[in-house]
Amino acid sequence: MAEILVTTTEKIPGQDYEVLGEVFGLTTQSKNIMRNIGASLKNVVGGEIKDYTKMLNESRNIAIERLRKNAVAMGADAVVMMRFDSGSIGTDMQSVAAYGTAVKYR
Repeated sequence: MAEILVTTTEKIPGQDYEVLGEVFGLTTQSKNIMRNIGASLKNVVGGEIKDYTKMLNESRNIAIERLRKNAVAMGADAVVMMRFDSGSIGTDMQSVAAYGTAVKYR
């Protein structure tokens, strides 16, 4: 899947392409109860909650990989205008969406 170019730009220099449509990659992640307790304690004293930072990085990677799979299924060569969106579900779950426009080179 890594051969599918994913870019945040609108244009790919030197490429002419047709738009195939929207593509998405979604994931929802949660940490286990012990890590949630540790994060709650860290919230009292302040500072970075490294387990949640790690979880968000993992979520972004999963979302991009799913976006690439979606693009391949559509016959795309690349994805342009890729963006992330994220949000909390409850107090211990995080949802991440990667979305963009699948394109096919001419």
